[in-house]
Formats: sequence, structure tokens, C-alpha cells
Amino acid sequence: MKINIGVFFGGKSVEHEISVISAIQVMKVLEKENYEVIPIYISKDGKWYNGENLLEIDNYKNLKKLLSNSIEINMSSIFGDNFIYKTKTNFLGQNKILTKIDIAFPILHGTYGEDGTIQGFFDLKGISYVGSDLLSSAVGMDKIISKMILKSNEIPVVDFIWFYEKEWYKNKDNFIKKINFPVIIKPANLGSSIGISKAKNLSELTEAIEFAGNFSNKILIEKMIYPLKEINCSVLGDSEKSFTSVLEEPISSGDILSYEDKYFSKGNNNKGITSTKRKIPADLPKEMENKIKEMAKKTFKIFGNSGVVRIDFIIDEKKNEVFVNEINTIPGSLSFYLWEATNKKFPELLNNLIEIALKKQREKENLKISYKKNIFNLDPKSLKMGNKN
Repeated sequence: MKINIGVFFGGKSVEHEISVISAIQVMKVLEKENYEVIPIYISKDGKWYNGENLLEIDNYKNLKKLLSNSIEINMSSIFGDNFIYKTKTNFLGQNKILTKIDIAFPILHGTYGEDGTIQGFFDLKGISYVGSDLLSSAVGMDKIISKMILKSNEIPVVDFIWFYEKEWYKNKDNFIKKINFPVIIKPANLGSSIGISKAKNLSELTEAIEFAGNFSNKILIEKMIYPLKEINCSVLGDSEKSFTSVLEEPISSGDILSYEDKYFSKGNNNKGITSTKRKIPADLPKEMENKIKEMAKKTFKIFGNSGVVRIDFIIDEKKNEVFVNEINTIPGSLSFYLWEATNKKFPELLNNLIEIALKKQREKENLKISYKKNIFNLDPKSLKMGNKN
């Protein structure tokens, strides 16, 4: 019997288009003999759609036509109700149930998807889902919180300061005293290098903060490492066991890897992260390679990740020091190209992710989340603060 896989993608995020590309890559490869693929496209205005025409990337060139030929859908708020419902039915309200999903597969990059939002919805519904849980997704998405956690666990991160955008305009002089140019300015909770700039003076810094503030109200400023080498490593598994992929070195056209570097190399605007110029495997001494892989596994465990992630590193080539830059809990293209270079084909990677999701759900069902006794029926005299018996 086939497993119904609901693939959630698109979303209310500036990484919407990248999500569509990643999801279509996945849906094309999921084994049809084992899985029934149910595309669930979330539009930029937050509406949900289903339909076979959502599986073809060329159809997204005309969104109005695509959505008019798709079925608008929704899900109820009831725990255990895994049915997908048609939003619009006939005048008798018939044929409302469209299908049912057994496992959710979120491939939503950025806000409202990679930040724990959709994971929380699945938890409330009691639906098994692929990937990291609510907490590890939320922590991983916030670059500032991530760095604080890494630093507290003695994992090296580049020197940084942070503030809310409104604080910058109130206390600009105090923040400037803490900054040694050149620096990198980032929105706190976006991926795909969106909103990132470099600054070598106050004028560029002010402009970069205004730009980053378009995407987040929390701003991160990091010391700029030069010369640097960027290295990425994917990790697959859960808290019990995890594995690292080969390492890659993405090639940037400037001092930092840009959105264009990642997604528009050689004009390939429909291949997602796989269009990035890169060296696989990265050209590193064995000792440095092993160190990065060990740091990747430690980071994965500290954040409590599950499924597949990609952890990005920075190497200070002058000092030969390595830093964790950030973690991507739903990496572009699910980093399948790194696993294929590690002798794990894309279909096998997806099977592994679904197996991990089912294991995670079984473990969750064994946890006690409430007490059977209704304490309101007990003798009031026996009720004491903090007494759970």
C-alpha cells in the first residue's frame, strides 16, 4: 500500500520561488511505486492549492493561469484529521474530501516554513512530518540565537553584534563604537543570502542596515573575514545517529556568496541551489575536513535537528581558523547533490528522510503529554501547587 506524502511548498516568503524549485525536484524523484505524491502549493497570499499541474516548473511562469487550473484546499484544526478538503464544493456541499496525507514533507524555505511555523501546525494536528521539529527549526532560522547557542557550547563563531532595527536609530553612536570595519550585515532570520551586504565605512553601513531592515526587524553585524573560504557540509540523521556528507566549496563572484551566485549561475534559473558554482569535494587538508565534519555533527546534535540539514562554515585562511556560519534546516534542493557525491542517490536520501520522520513520530507518541485524571474532580484539599500525583 502506498504512503500518501503531502509535499508543502511555496509559502509567504521571499524564498518562495526557491521553495518551488526544491519541491518539484523532490516530487519528481519520490518513488511512485511506494509513494502517492500530493503537491500542496501555498501561494504568496497564503492560500493552499492542489493539482497535477503544480508538478511542472514551466507552469509557474503564468501563476494566474496555474492557480485557476488548480484546486483550492484547506485542512481542519482537529487533531488526527489528516484529510485535505476542497475549499469550494457544489451547492450541496458534496465531494468535500479530496484526499488524505500520511506524512507531511515541508519544503518551505524561510519564514512561515523553515522557522517552525508549519512544524507547529503539524504538531497540533498530530501529523508525522519530515525534518526538524518546531524548536530546532525556530532556533536554526534565527542567526542571532543560533550564534548565542553555538558560542555557549564552545563552537567557534565569527565576532558579532546585533540589535533591533529601531534601536539602531536611537543608539547609533553606541553601536558604531563597537564596529570595526569591514563588516557583513544580515537580516536575522532569512536564508538564500537575501538582504545581506558588506560595508567598509559608515555610509555603506547605514545603507546596508536600511536594506536588511526591509526583511527583518533584527539585524546582525559580523566581522568580515578576509581572505576566507566558505565550506558547506550536510548532515543526515537524528539525535541518536547522524552522518556527514562530503564537503563543498561554493564559489562566489565577490567577497560574499550572493543570491545570484546561488541560483542564477550560467543563467540556470530553474535548478535552484544546484546551479551554484562549487568544488565537490572541497580541496582541504584531511585534518581540516575531519574537524569541520565533527563540528557539523556536534551542531546538529546541539540544535536537536532531524532529517537533513546543511551547515555552512567559514575558514579564515590567514589564521587557518574555522567558524560555523549558519545552519539551514530545509536546505536548497535538500543538499541532494552533496549526498550523491557521498554515494547516496536522491531517491535513497528521500527514503531515509521518510523513515526518520516515521521513527520520530513513534517516539513522540510514547511521550506522556497529559494526565488521565481530571484534577477538577479531585478533593480540593488534596490539590497542592506543583503536586502532579
